Amino acid sequence: MTDSRAQAVDALIAISGEIARRGWLRATSGNLSVRDVDAGTVYITRSGADKQRLTADDILTLSPEGLVLGGTGKPSFETAIHQAIYAQTAAGAVFHIHTVYNNLVSRHAVDDGIRFQDHEMLKALGHWDEGAAITLPVVPNHADITRLADAVGEVVNPAVPAVLLRRHGVYAFGDSAESALRHLEAFEFLFEWLCLDRLTDAIGTASAVLPA
Repeated sequence: MTDSRAQAVDALIAISGEIARRGWLRATSGNLSVRDVDAGTVYITRSGADKQRLTADDILTLSPEGLVLGGTGKPSFETAIHQAIYAQTAAGAVFHIHTVYNNLVSRHAVDDGIRFQDHEMLKALGHWDEGAAITLPVVPNHADITRLADAVGEVVNPAVPAVLLRRHGVYAFGDSAESALRHLEAFEFLFEWLCLDRLTDAIGTASAVLPA
């Protein structure tokens, strides 16, 4: 095993364990990759792997063009989305998960995006200005993977390190595996906060119209 692959395998196994402990990788869902930015080589979870119990055998080595250079099995079906993000950014890692909160939030996107403003958690995404605001891109969950990857590639923005697929899940990325995980955790916090904020607003509205 080359040093580059060994480092990638160790990183993916460790981080998949962290993500799985949060309940974000259920039923073989999700896919994770890291990239050797200098060589362009991508290390990605294979299709059907249980990322809650990831092993070295579950990780494939891909060329920059997506050809399998090592490992057994097929790359994740959504490899093209990882490639689209890598093509448009200097990302060193891309992590994709499905959660209840990111699916619920995706249903309510306006103008193909979700705006977060003046929230402390935006600092974890690199936005430190007072009153900082971002718009997270949201794209339709096209069944055609090429069309879906193209849609992600059109909206990906290094200043907002994630793309949300409607009724599907989020792709978070960063210049390293550690930063991609930080961005993923930050967005999942924001998704949960937004859902619960809307719920409390709805409860407050319902309470206001109930008879005394």
